[in-house]
Amino acid sequence: MEDFRVCPVTNYYKRILLPVSYSLVFLLGLSLNGALLWSVCCRTRRSSSTVIYLTNLAAADLLYVLALPPLIISNAMGGLWPFGNIICKAVRFFFYVNLHCSMMFLTCVSVHRFLGVCFPIAAVRLRTKKLALFASGSVWVLATAEILPTLVFAHTGVINNMTVCFEMTNPKDFNVYFPYGLFLAIVGFLIPFLVVITCYCSMIKVLYCRGADRISNGRTARMRNKSLYTLLLVCLMFVVCFVPYHIARTVYLIVRVYRPGNCHLLNVVMISYKVWEPVVSFNCCANPLLYFWGSHWHRQKLWTWLCRRKRVQPGVSLVDVGSTNRFGG
Repeated sequence: MEDFRVCPVTNYYKRILLPVSYSLVFLLGLSLNGALLWSVCCRTRRSSSTVIYLTNLAAADLLYVLALPPLIISNAMGGLWPFGNIICKAVRFFFYVNLHCSMMFLTCVSVHRFLGVCFPIAAVRLRTKKLALFASGSVWVLATAEILPTLVFAHTGVINNMTVCFEMTNPKDFNVYFPYGLFLAIVGFLIPFLVVITCYCSMIKVLYCRGADRISNGRTARMRNKSLYTLLLVCLMFVVCFVPYHIARTVYLIVRVYRPGNCHLLNVVMISYKVWEPVVSFNCCANPLLYFWGSHWHRQKLWTWLCRRKRVQPGVSLVDVGSTNRFGG
């Protein structure tokens, strides 16, 4: 196995920051997305396009966190990879496939909500279970096709007499990996990001203008304000979780290719990239939290089950259920 001599990279943070944060993401993501899947699949009597998207989103997030344990162990050992080349390729592949699936399903949910709020008449024809199944299947196929080259680029190698699992590729192949890395940044992140931001900004504008154009009673105004706050929170979560990570990753790629000999700069951009990596992972924990927080109906169902009660609490109203269906919650 070839031994690559590269710039000495500061990795003290790997033994603390990454194992602790990934362990937290693993525990929270496993329990929260498991509860979300249980609530959507087992406790929802009638399937809908919203249920289909949320089921696939939870499945992608759940598969994402299941790829974390080998990374937790490796980072706790200072980057040493004891699991072999095949598991290295598999972990990197599933890590990125489910990360991109999560972003794409969030995009599907945002478009779904956008149609319901901004084009309610057209939404009746477009927000169907058949179309949701087709879109969900397409997301899995597209994400898998995008990440397939990872099976070639990711592999084990030896750096400074230590076996490691390269996250992108080995140092001598970064010039070959660079166009693919930019492709992932544009197709896998930038385009979904622009769609999500456009949809949520349009929904916020429509809801705000509707509230300003008519006199609303107190209950309707509270519902509208809650919807606005939920949309703003989802938008903020998407920006905080995904934007800094992909910017740091792209900058790291550029430095690796065009300034590989500047070890100080390489250390700075690598630490920045690695610090933001756990943040993007927390998105898979935030998705079910936002879902339950934004849907009183599903929160009530979960709480009722946990308390072992025989009937739903009286706090669930037809207005809450209608709001959930309208805004795709």
